[in-house]
Amino acid sequence: MNRLHGKTALVTGASRGIGRAIALRLAAEGARVGVHYARDDAAAKKTVAAIEAAGGSAFALRAELGVPGDAVALWAAFDEYADGVDILVNNAGVAGHGTIDEVTEDAYDRVFAVNAKAPFFVIQEGLDRLRDDGRIVNISSGVTKVAFPGMTAYAAAKGAVEVLTLTLAKTLGPRGITVNAVSPGTIETDIHPWMADPDAKAAAAAYSVFDRVGQPEDVADAVAFLASSDGRWVTGQNIDVSGGSGLGI
Repeated sequence: MNRLHGKTALVTGASRGIGRAIALRLAAEGARVGVHYARDDAAAKKTVAAIEAAGGSAFALRAELGVPGDAVALWAAFDEYADGVDILVNNAGVAGHGTIDEVTEDAYDRVFAVNAKAPFFVIQEGLDRLRDDGRIVNISSGVTKVAFPGMTAYAAAKGAVEVLTLTLAKTLGPRGITVNAVSPGTIETDIHPWMADPDAKAAAAAYSVFDRVGQPEDVADAVAFLASSDGRWVTGQNIDVSGGSGLGI
């Protein structure tokens, strides 16, 4: 559990849910982790405290994504704590519900601004900080593989992230930088309060061949592999981390 010793990581949206699990996992592997968050100071401090209590190293940085100048602000905050980055995980995102006839232009713009535009410019702005042989992991979603008409805009935004991943793998390969995506299925976090209903949770679990919903740690483990030297020969890939969801469809 020391594969990332001496490495510095930045995880966006790391104060809660999947991002928090990723931050904890990378720190457990020895990385110093930048815990990015947008608003919840208390949650970010708890994530940093949990990492430090386990013997790891972390720092919190605040920047709102999906607004003009977000990438510049993010990296300016990061630069106060570190002089370079080895691992960048673009995890921050917002949900977007609605069929195509229900999605407003403002809602569409918000979903794309946070889920697709922000990672693009966070990577662009971070290229000079990203060390050779580094790692970029973009968090996508299983909704790009199985049709969910009620999440049309969100699925389209995540599809853009997957194509960006493929393109950047070619672009950054000469520097030894791997670029991959991870696509979770339904994950049990506090952004899914409907899972408090046993019937709804059971229905979600039925999508997986393991008949359970995913946990944030299930995703974090896959990210840790891609972030480590073990993933050095994997790039331009989208790793499905959904417990086999939709295999029978």
